[in-house]
Amino acid sequence: MTPLRRRLLVLLAAVLLLAGLGTGVVLHAAARADRANEAPSGGPAVGAGKVTLDGRDRLMFVNGAAGPHRGAVASVPSADPAGRRTASDLTCVRFYAAAGTGVCLQSDPGVLKQRNRALLLDSGLRTLRTFPLAGTPSRARVSPSGRFAAWTVFVSGESYSSAFFSTRTSILDTRTMRLTPSLETFSIVKEGKPYRASDVNFWGVTFASDDDTFYATLNTGNKTHLVRGSLTRRTVTTLAENVECPSLSPDGTRVAYKKRVLSGASLWHEYVLDLRTLRQTPLAERHSVDDQATWLDDRTLAYALPTNGKVGSSDLWSVPADGTGSPRLLIAAASSPAPL
Repeated sequence: MTPLRRRLLVLLAAVLLLAGLGTGVVLHAAARADRANEAPSGGPAVGAGKVTLDGRDRLMFVNGAAGPHRGAVASVPSADPAGRRTASDLTCVRFYAAAGTGVCLQSDPGVLKQRNRALLLDSGLRTLRTFPLAGTPSRARVSPSGRFAAWTVFVSGESYSSAFFSTRTSILDTRTMRLTPSLETFSIVKEGKPYRASDVNFWGVTFASDDDTFYATLNTGNKTHLVRGSLTRRTVTTLAENVECPSLSPDGTRVAYKKRVLSGASLWHEYVLDLRTLRQTPLAERHSVDDQATWLDDRTLAYALPTNGKVGSSDLWSVPADGTGSPRLLIAAASSPAPL
């Protein structure tokens, strides 16, 4: 064997050895990544899979667990909310679904301007229509029949605790695709009289089952009001003061809401209002809840709280709707619950 051929064989063997080592490193890293994706840092197990709105006894939410599926719409069995999560490839800031219809609010930072949009989804989480948003996503809801979807954005400001903010709330008829860009075009009846003002803001729509009635928060004159609205008559009527982010119970008799408990402070407690008697019941949660609660059933509410006080991270908790019991952790590292 010539010296040249010997050197070439040595070089070839070295290349093959390095290639093998590189492949081993990559495979080892991939295996570690797979294990991390399942349960990052000892957190909840999350895996990619098919997620639809057709299933029953499932709880949908936006996954907040660290890893490649952070921000994805995911689901777990209602009977095992702490179990392994199935994550879709759809990411949302806010999400809600009912009767096979979903709405996803997205916010993507751009080079020059942040892009905000609402996606109308079918039962397979496929996008049917896209609507540009005038601001930062805040609230999203779908009517029990799936016919109507609503969303609220911050046109200015980023929190309901801000001294100055402006919101815009839109309602979409998913059958006709007719969009009401702003609830501020609806007529207002306040304390039995027609009302108009330049400082009107609406947020937090929740729908009744008749595909006409809805409830929302009206802010004007530095006060918040629960309003009942009619989509066909395009009117809203005030019902009670100091009510924010209402959520109508499945039986249509009560509204869960957050109530500001200290004037001028960003401190809210969860209450339930009987719509017939207007009797208020404080719930067992004693932390400040800055969320639009969701009814898991006629007896139980779910809502997001910051994870150990961290901004931008939240856990889902549940509490009985009659004021008894105590809060319990429902799903760690999650937000925007939507029971199917």
